[in-house]
Amino acid sequence: MGSFSIWHWLIVIVVIMLLFGRGKISELMGDVAKGVKSFKKGLAEDETPPKTIEEKTAPMANETTEEKSKAT
Repeated sequence: MGSFSIWHWLIVIVVIMLLFGRGKISELMGDVAKGVKSFKKGLAEDETPPKTIEEKTAPMANETTEEKSKAT
């Protein structure tokens, strides 16, 4: 009684296929895959440290000093 036999699983699979059809199941699995990819992408973006204000403004400061040296 604790575990199901192969016949129980076959019957369950047949009932699911009859209820949902082949197309709906493949669409559902595609949506699940897209969700997993989005989740992994979100985790990867969280691991990168955010830029500080100094790092964002440093290229601008370098450009202004270069422009000043060219002007003289």
